[in-house]
Amino acid sequence: MKKSEMKFATKVIHVGGHPDPETGAVMPPIYQTTTYAQESPGKHKGYEYTRSHNPTRTRLEECLASLEGAKYALVAASGMGITTLIMHSLPPGSTILCGDDVYGGTYRILTTVFHKIHNIIFVDTTNIKNVERAMKEHKPQLVWIETPTNPLLKITDIEKVTQLARSHKALSVVDNTFMSPYFQNPLSLGADIVVHSMTKYLNGHSDVIGGCLMTNRKSLYEKCWKLQNTLGPSQSPFDSWLVIRGLKTLAIRMQAHEKNALKVAKFLEAHPKVEKVVYPGLKTHLHHKLAKKQMKGYGGMITFYLKGDIKKSKRFLERVKVFTLAESLGGVESLIEHPAIMTHASIPKKLREDIGISDNLVRLSVGIEDSEDLIRDLENALKSL
Repeated sequence: MKKSEMKFATKVIHVGGHPDPETGAVMPPIYQTTTYAQESPGKHKGYEYTRSHNPTRTRLEECLASLEGAKYALVAASGMGITTLIMHSLPPGSTILCGDDVYGGTYRILTTVFHKIHNIIFVDTTNIKNVERAMKEHKPQLVWIETPTNPLLKITDIEKVTQLARSHKALSVVDNTFMSPYFQNPLSLGADIVVHSMTKYLNGHSDVIGGCLMTNRKSLYEKCWKLQNTLGPSQSPFDSWLVIRGLKTLAIRMQAHEKNALKVAKFLEAHPKVEKVVYPGLKTHLHHKLAKKQMKGYGGMITFYLKGDIKKSKRFLERVKVFTLAESLGGVESLIEHPAIMTHASIPKKLREDIGISDNLVRLSVGIEDSEDLIRDLENALKSL
């Protein structure tokens, strides 16, 4: 069967997962090697040095490309490594138009590293008129969208923004980490590049750091690959193998994450000690209709506002037992965190507050445990307030 004919749940298991041709091993070996024998100088079997290429990494990239409907995929040692490659692929002095509510690490690298090389402009990409004005005024070379955003779960109309970018001859990048390819496919909506922190849902087990990009543009892929080979943020064979292993359950994991998240969101929305719940699957979400249009599901991330101050937020976070107080997201276990203190602390306080990251904001990564246990855990912690 052709890859294009396979359904998603089949692709995650079989694309790149074919048995080892030499031994017939159903689970192919990890090519834990740095170098490869050559028959004659320059004559080899496609692999010279693992910083450049590795058979285990090739299998992972093949699978990832199929999941996003891409011709090319490139993986790196971290999501920030991928961001670095994309930024270095642009001519010095380029203008980057970036969403104003993005992962703290993205904000940090743009404002502390790449602001010295490029012009960085932040804008609310959920407001298409704002984007249009910014495009005309700043004439960016690249537009960076994160949707849903981290941590406020705002949703940008990918199709409209990428059309605008194309009309202004700008590249468009969509960070699809929160949704995974199971729930959203930005390339099919017009994006030039889609990126993921593989650390999160793609691997799904909180034991690998990794990043990837997928694209249908050969020149972009080749430019980023050459930069990776030069700069060196390549992913190890063992970590690549772990992501391959994690991907095999991506479809069923995402189903379980969403099922639990919707139950938890409805519980929180009805709780008297909760001020507001933000989850794309709730009809009360500001962009619920857009989410329903461009996504196949609503994911496992929830943001909510407690009624109270920073002291109450800390007290609540210290009392959960099933949820683990930790950064990151997308693992099988449920995590809880305080963006203002933890993942988004690098964003200045006033800017955080201006975009809605207040001291009573809590972010949940809902895992695949029994939903009754998750709700009971949150209920017990809320009683402490």
